[in-house]
Amino acid sequence: MDTKALRQKILDLAIRGKLVPQDPNDEPASVLLERIRAEKQQMVKDGKLKPKDIKNDTIIFKGEDNLHYEKFPDGSMKCIEDEIPFELPQGWEWARIRNISTVKGGKRLPKGMSFSESPTDHAYIRVTDMKNNTVITTDLRYITDDVYEKIKNYTISKDDLYVTIAGTIGVVGEVPDELNGMNLTENAVKITDITINKTFLCLLIQSEFVQQQFVDKTHQVAMPKLALERILSTLIPICPISEQLSIISKFNELSLLVNDIQENKQELIDTISLTKSKILDLAIRGKLVPQDPNDEPASVLLERIRTEKEELIKQGKIKRDKKESVIFRGDDNSYYEKIGDTITCIDEELPFELPDGWAWIRLQTCCQKEIKRGKSPKYAESSDTLVFAQKCNTKYDGINMELALYLDESTLVKYPNDEYMQDKDTVINSTGTGTLGRVGIYRKTDNRRGKPVVPDSHVTVIRANNEISAEYLYFFLKAYQQELEKLGEGSTNQKELKPLTLKNLIVILPPYAEQERIIEIITAAVEIMTNIEKSLS
Repeated sequence: MDTKALRQKILDLAIRGKLVPQDPNDEPASVLLERIRAEKQQMVKDGKLKPKDIKNDTIIFKGEDNLHYEKFPDGSMKCIEDEIPFELPQGWEWARIRNISTVKGGKRLPKGMSFSESPTDHAYIRVTDMKNNTVITTDLRYITDDVYEKIKNYTISKDDLYVTIAGTIGVVGEVPDELNGMNLTENAVKITDITINKTFLCLLIQSEFVQQQFVDKTHQVAMPKLALERILSTLIPICPISEQLSIISKFNELSLLVNDIQENKQELIDTISLTKSKILDLAIRGKLVPQDPNDEPASVLLERIRTEKEELIKQGKIKRDKKESVIFRGDDNSYYEKIGDTITCIDEELPFELPDGWAWIRLQTCCQKEIKRGKSPKYAESSDTLVFAQKCNTKYDGINMELALYLDESTLVKYPNDEYMQDKDTVINSTGTGTLGRVGIYRKTDNRRGKPVVPDSHVTVIRANNEISAEYLYFFLKAYQQELEKLGEGSTNQKELKPLTLKNLIVILPPYAEQERIIEIITAAVEIMTNIEKSLS
């Protein structure tokens, strides 16, 4: 369940007057708005507001023709029926944000000045602090008295709302009491002098209806920015004061339920993730499906692979790998690895005992081609060759070839035939952070454009030997995905999973028949759980 969409649906019902019952005895919003206009005019007379603060105030009303009109201070009127998205209940009215409040900007630090190195009496509220419709105080920055003196007119109070206007547009929230009178970033504004319920206005601004108006009004440049005047002109529905309180109460009640759903949803997502990992772990330990003593042992399969390689070497089709690994069990029941003339005990590398008929091997031994990364491609607007990049290897959908780019075919000479991706190749993201070590399996059915594909330099292609199931090798590497990420080398911002690291990875190889049984069970289970994950996202 999409809890974000559910929360928006509740807000939508609220602003349409469908969240709580209407009470015909409530004072109509028209009377409330008229009182607000009179109070603002009195505030101008008393010097609490400036004439410019109300000079653009308008009145929205429904004419005798049942259409909506807006009356301006100079007496002129304009039909605004095309702005009205839906009918309001009896007693509700349309207004602009300027009719019920004023909007004022924040202030950047003066040039050459910086934040205090320690807390002071003057917190400086940034956009990064504005989350969950409040201000998060765990990472607040502070300014000195000297800086405060220069920007002391740009503060926000506990009676105001903030709205972000640069970069992230339209985030709105209330100010905790302890931050009353603190300074406000230039990337946000305060909605102040609010004459309706502040929390109700906060809910209105969170609604998709208002947020879409902000998007439509945003000045689209390199850094999107929402102008103060455009906030002031935003259209909002106003209901009677008593109903504002009822809506707030009902929304808070329903929000608790949505939060419970969100928490349960996250618990379910975590459980599914753990279950997937457990299934893969059981599979590679020989505990997912029953063993069959009649299966051809993996050792026989490996001997056949070695025989086939010897024949290819004799035919001159491949070169002998002088560092080829052969892992075997010695008479002392320990495991040894022979590379060339060197034999080494590798018991410390092997984490657990295998079932009868299974074998330990290096990943390179499983492969029919050398494990290496793709080339650095040159792209084109269009061509007959695609380039597989990291972003094609997605979390839920496996491989998304719609994200593949076109190769400039003048560079095709860089790609030998065996470097073109083949059906059931496993791909591993091999650079960067966040998605380093992500494992996917490429299938021709993913490639709707039907063009040949070459990998770029940010992925490594693992192609299983014909004697080994490609799907099993994929699932094995998927089981080790988190470990693969840890094997990355380099800086925090740019890690690399080197081909040599992958070549030397220890792989657990069951008999081929059991590989097939494992694939069947995992495929069915993972499909069910992935569909559940997608439905929760």
